[in-house]
Amino acid sequence: MTQCDAPPPLSRWETALMAARLFAIDPAGLGGVSVIAGPGPVRDLWLERLRGALASGAPVRRVPAHIEDDRLIGAVDLTATLASGRVVLQMGILGEADGGIVLIPMAERLSAGVAARIAAVLDRRELVVEREGLARRIPARIGVVAFDEGVSPEERLAVSLRERFAFHLDLRDLSARGLANLAIDPSETAAARLALASVEGPSADVVEALVATAAAFGINSVVAPLLALRAARVAAALAGRRAITEEDAVLAARLVLAPRSQMMPDEAPDETEPPAPPDDPGADEDGDDDDDDDTEPATEPPNLEDIMLAAVQAAVPDDLLAKLKTGAGGPQPTGRNSRLGAAKSSALRGRPTGVRMGALRPGSRLALVATLRAAAPWQAVRRNDQVARTVSRPIEVRREDFRFKRFAQRRESTMVFCVDASGSTAFHRLAESKGAVEMLLAEAYVNRTFVSLVAFRGHGAELLLPPTRSLTRAKALLANLPGGGGTPLAAGVDCAVLVALAERSKSREPLVILLTDGRANITADGQAARGRAMEEALDSSRRLAAQRIAAVFIDTSARPRAEGSDLAAAMNARYVALPYVEASAVCDVARGAASEFFTEPLRPR
Repeated sequence: MTQCDAPPPLSRWETALMAARLFAIDPAGLGGVSVIAGPGPVRDLWLERLRGALASGAPVRRVPAHIEDDRLIGAVDLTATLASGRVVLQMGILGEADGGIVLIPMAERLSAGVAARIAAVLDRRELVVEREGLARRIPARIGVVAFDEGVSPEERLAVSLRERFAFHLDLRDLSARGLANLAIDPSETAAARLALASVEGPSADVVEALVATAAAFGINSVVAPLLALRAARVAAALAGRRAITEEDAVLAARLVLAPRSQMMPDEAPDETEPPAPPDDPGADEDGDDDDDDDTEPATEPPNLEDIMLAAVQAAVPDDLLAKLKTGAGGPQPTGRNSRLGAAKSSALRGRPTGVRMGALRPGSRLALVATLRAAAPWQAVRRNDQVARTVSRPIEVRREDFRFKRFAQRRESTMVFCVDASGSTAFHRLAESKGAVEMLLAEAYVNRTFVSLVAFRGHGAELLLPPTRSLTRAKALLANLPGGGGTPLAAGVDCAVLVALAERSKSREPLVILLTDGRANITADGQAARGRAMEEALDSSRRLAAQRIAAVFIDTSARPRAEGSDLAAAMNARYVALPYVEASAVCDVARGAASEFFTEPLRPR
């Protein structure tokens, strides 16, 4: 990449306010803004600036994280429907916010269903209501401001919404004093809103530069360059221009592409080999062309793509830039993917999650209002049937109208660490495993995760830590860890299977994490016979797979060999080579495995 001078970078507050300006001009076109910030004066001041820049009279609605469909998208107005004899729709929040914005506090807690409904409205710019005898299309040209208050990497806004938002801001560690001298002029945004329709489309150079910049920073989404083009058009309107300039495109790339960066662009060497001069048979044989030697080669100005690459690189957040330089960037957390402590549906208790159709059963909890709403659109038809039957009822409810409440409970899970405590490196493996256990137990209360530790050495296996969520108890039981001796791998796997099955009987999802080099040398009867010990270990691994227990095989050998991969295949486990065992690495593997194995869709009861 040719190094060139990029425009001076904006400060974090200037970036946040510029994003607010552009979003206030065209909320529906730019989709939304995700703001990583907890409640406090910084977030309130930014939101105050945004509200002041919106169109006069633009509605602002707030969506709770656990909102139900009746309030989100609308439902039958029961009172009006029964009074008028025709179906009357009670407008939902998304329809009420047409032409304005929707605020979502604690957006990381949105369920997948609610996020999908909001994403569909952002795509269509209308709300489709098809339920309870209704079929309506309601204009819903909205923008979304999602406040991400998650405290861990796993707690993030759903990807379905992040993908559709033009701007991603991080207001953490900012001081409210930095906003004292910065303001948004409502008259400027109002004038830009009127001029937006007259801004011409982008040139081919702008489109190519934005697409190439997105590709250079590893942004695989096709939506990101489109949002950047829209932001560039809004920036041109804000500046009073009728066409998109390089300045507008560079600003849009900074705001839209920089927070999405997944890798650093490849840099070409500064010195390139000059091309060989072409052969010219008519040149002077004596070489009398000294007049050309004094002319200096013309320097070409940097093109738009180079300027944009340099500007985006300068705008990448410092923490993200450090990760990208070390290759630790990668895809962003997807939000609510980890099923550690995920919700499971329940018919009787837990947090309400909506209603469902069904038949009357003992113990079912009837949703009375939802049942009456389902019956209300059909009362005119049923009254005619009542006349024919000479039976009169104020409201006729039939079997197909019944609606029952759904509840969600937190699903518990158990991680069973099965650690090879044999050999000279046993103490290191056990110590790092203990560290991983303690790190996971520190999060156990929130994730509702139990952790257990099985160690095998000598002639058998031992349950060092029964399943627990108590960090204090774990530290007390794991104070003195045994180590050394042979490797009875089959005994260790069998012990882990027994613990996992016991946890499954308590309605907990088990996950076995095996740390070993895979070289068994002690048989079940305590004999030192490597060949038979490996066969027994394979048999135990197959028994684990037959029980459909999720498992991860962490190969701790300095040079991974076939024994480890064969055992992982036998137990149908995820294979991870980790020659240098560290507590943080083991903990990351455990979290990743939980996200992978515990993401099956839940079926309502």
